[in-house]
Amino acid sequence: GAVLGQMGLKRKTGLAMPALIIAANLPDIDAVCTVFGIESLAMRRGLTHGPIALALLPVLLWGLLIAFDSWQTRRGKRPDKRLPIHRGWLLALCYIGTISHPALDWLNNYGIRLLEPFSSQWAYGDTLFIIDIWVWATLIIAVWTSLRRERKGGDWQRPAWIGFAAIGAYILANGLITGQAEGAARLVLQQREQERSPGVTLPDLLVVASPVPVMFWQRDIMWRDAVMAGSGSYAVGKGLTLLDKAQPHNAADLRLAAFAQSDPQVRAFLFWSRMPVARFDADGTLTLTDQRFPHPLSRGNFSLIVKPKAP
Repeated sequence: GAVLGQMGLKRKTGLAMPALIIAANLPDIDAVCTVFGIESLAMRRGLTHGPIALALLPVLLWGLLIAFDSWQTRRGKRPDKRLPIHRGWLLALCYIGTISHPALDWLNNYGIRLLEPFSSQWAYGDTLFIIDIWVWATLIIAVWTSLRRERKGGDWQRPAWIGFAAIGAYILANGLITGQAEGAARLVLQQREQERSPGVTLPDLLVVASPVPVMFWQRDIMWRDAVMAGSGSYAVGKGLTLLDKAQPHNAADLRLAAFAQSDPQVRAFLFWSRMPVARFDADGTLTLTDQRFPHPLSRGNFSLIVKPKAP
């Protein structure tokens, strides 16, 4: 939102920067549902990121900003340097900021339901890590440099435009890396299956190349078919490495279906999970994880342990 403003949009109307910055974060009002714990996985990035919310939230923000400007004017507190409110431009900026949010959310592998409530289908870009340090660094540097030049009377829009273009190029490059990684993994897996069973293809093969924190040139490879799940890695310049070891993911296990029927947390997790893995202890305890988040630092937020209910 701040970069868009420093690109020149903040000169279009009064309160342009608040409109862009608030709007760019507005769909995340669904963050309040995290109080529901693991069940919030099925609530986030859905309704407030879908078409109805994207149509209404900018209008609500637009109305609040106009009301705020009028309130300050009546009290004699309106800043003298603030530009006059251009209602058309202010509404347009509220929409631009709001739409930028799901556009960026879609780029990572967490998932977003772009058509909720009309469809609960998850969409995944698999292009950027959820919190990409290089995107954040570029945004911060672009805004800081732009504001610094503005204070000195220089060409303050240029740094913001350069930052915006750099992020666009970065996103494109990462999309190409993901596509190359997934394509290479899928080809090798199909070739392995052909060697074992000529004329047979892997049923329901899903390959995900997940971006790695900081090291944007690398991908964690996760794959699964109807029964087995495996992993590997990919790096630009080094190519693909697939681990030979694969394990059953148990996503179709009848015991998992029984847990889902009786436990809302299990249902919520399975609704959200793209690559669920179920493990059953000897005492019947269920451990649910997702292949996309194998690292210890992230696994705790995306795992569920459920004890069997007493008969």
